[in-house]
Amino acid sequence: MKDQILLPEGTYYKANLHCHTTLSDGHLTPQQVKEEYQKQGYSIIAYTDHRKYVHHTELDDENFLSLAALEVDVTEEPTENREWPVLKCYHLNLFDTNPAQEKPADLLPKFQYGDLEGLNRYIQQMRESGFLVCYNHAYWSLQDWRDYSGLKGLFAMEIYNHGCEHDGLYGFNPQVYDEMLRAGQRLYALSTDDNHDTRPIGDPLNDSFGGFVQIAAKELTYPAVMEALQVGRFYWSQGPQILGLSIEGGALKVKTSPVEKIFVTVEGRNSYKAVVAPGESLTEATFPLSGKEGWFRIQVRDSRGLFAGSNAYFIDQL
Repeated sequence: MKDQILLPEGTYYKANLHCHTTLSDGHLTPQQVKEEYQKQGYSIIAYTDHRKYVHHTELDDENFLSLAALEVDVTEEPTENREWPVLKCYHLNLFDTNPAQEKPADLLPKFQYGDLEGLNRYIQQMRESGFLVCYNHAYWSLQDWRDYSGLKGLFAMEIYNHGCEHDGLYGFNPQVYDEMLRAGQRLYALSTDDNHDTRPIGDPLNDSFGGFVQIAAKELTYPAVMEALQVGRFYWSQGPQILGLSIEGGALKVKTSPVEKIFVTVEGRNSYKAVVAPGESLTEATFPLSGKEGWFRIQVRDSRGLFAGSNAYFIDQL
């Protein structure tokens, strides 16, 4: 492994990559979403309204960037004895890397639930059309390893979904990410809101401002943000910050905001860790790497019980 910077110190842009507005089943307009999120330090919103592709360029300015996107879905067919609350579903976010590229007239999936080959063909078609495809909220979707281990071509999965956390503590899915990695998939992890704002801002059950990614883009422009997303130069969070991640002299160096735990999860069951007693905090740690980890990812937890983490890094690519 050569010395390298995995996550740089410096400027990051805070982003919510899963958002619903009054154009689908959300309760805030796109403009209201921009205003509320900017108050909380966000610079980027992917407007992922259900089955509706929109690029809100009218909202863009030097301090705010909208990403063209949508959320699509495929659900099991109901039967007399099985209706919506127990039906499995796939929800996918599609992020447009190049809105200027011509798109298919119909972006919605046409395959039936259970047709894995059809699903993977659809993912490939969306990639060829310029989209990054994210697999959303596996736990809320009532899915397990059998449903997601065979997916191909994904850009990312949702490791945390704030709306699902409010729905039933279904939001945090690190095991799903690890299972996908251990099944041979190479993909990133996102923390999102999936906000619908059915409760007012400030209500304990309002679903905004709980899951975000910090993107180390070179500037706040569409090409720069997409470049950073595509190469994985970002981290996911519920609150804590990762302030730097690098490999130096065969060791992994981590810098964070004050946290109680810094863990390095690897392909096998043996993790590396640095922890402190309750009431204490740490902001950095160094972990020697053997080169046999397969892959590793960082996960930290602060005194509030909130997590943040990196994407997985593969030893054979370092």
